[in-house]
Amino acid sequence: MLKVTNLVKTFRSGDADVKAVNKVSFTVPEGKFASIIGKSGSGKSTLLSLLGALDKPTDGQIEVDGQVISQGSDAQLIRYRRSKIGFVFQSYNLVPNLTALENVMLPMEFAGVAKAERKDRAVKLLNQVGLSADKHGRKPGRLSGGEQQRVAIARALANRPKLILADEPTGNLDSQTGKMIFDLLHELAKTEKTTIVAVTHDLSIAGKTDLSFRLQDGKMTDGARTLA
Repeated sequence: MLKVTNLVKTFRSGDADVKAVNKVSFTVPEGKFASIIGKSGSGKSTLLSLLGALDKPTDGQIEVDGQVISQGSDAQLIRYRRSKIGFVFQSYNLVPNLTALENVMLPMEFAGVAKAERKDRAVKLLNQVGLSADKHGRKPGRLSGGEQQRVAIARALANRPKLILADEPTGNLDSQTGKMIFDLLHELAKTEKTTIVAVTHDLSIAGKTDLSFRLQDGKMTDGARTLA
C-alpha cells in the first residue's frame, strides 16, 4: 500500500518560496492502479520524484508497504529504489546496446541476483508482458514503441517492487498501442499485487484506472474517484 500524508515540497524562486507540492495526501491500496492527472506545471513530476525517492520532501510522509521512505538517509533511499520501486518512463529509457532480455536482467544484477535466476525471471517477465521469444534477443532499436514499453514494464517488475511509478507511459504510443499498454498495467497490478501510480494528462486513460486523483497548482483539487 502507498500512503501519502501532508506532503510538501518547497523550492526557492528568487525571493519567494514556491510550493510545488502543497499538503498532498492520498492512499492507494496494494494491487490497485491509480492515476494522477494534471496540466503541465501542476506538480505531477515533482510528486513522482518524491514518491520514487529521487528527491526528499520538505515536510510530510510517504509510506510504502509499511515502510516510511520520506525520512531515510541517502543509502536507505538507494536501497528503497532498488527493492521497492519500479519505474516506467514515457521515453522507455532502455539501454540501447543491450538486448531486451539483458535490459530486464540489469536491475537484478544490481540487486545481486544470481545470473541463472535473473535470466530465468527475465524470460518469464518478457513472456508475461507479451513480447514473443524471437524478440528477446533484439536491441531496442529493432523493437517498436509498444514493444519497447513492454520491455520497460518487464524491467520495472524485475525486482518484485511494491510500487511501480509510470510517467506518461502511453505518451509516445498511438491510441491502440497505448490501450494495450494500459490494459497490461491494469492486469499486472492485480496478478503481481503491485500498486501502480501513473502520472498522465490523458483523461481517457485516467478515467479507467481503479482510482484517479487530480493535481492543480501543487494541490489535490478533489478526493479519489474510485471506479466500480
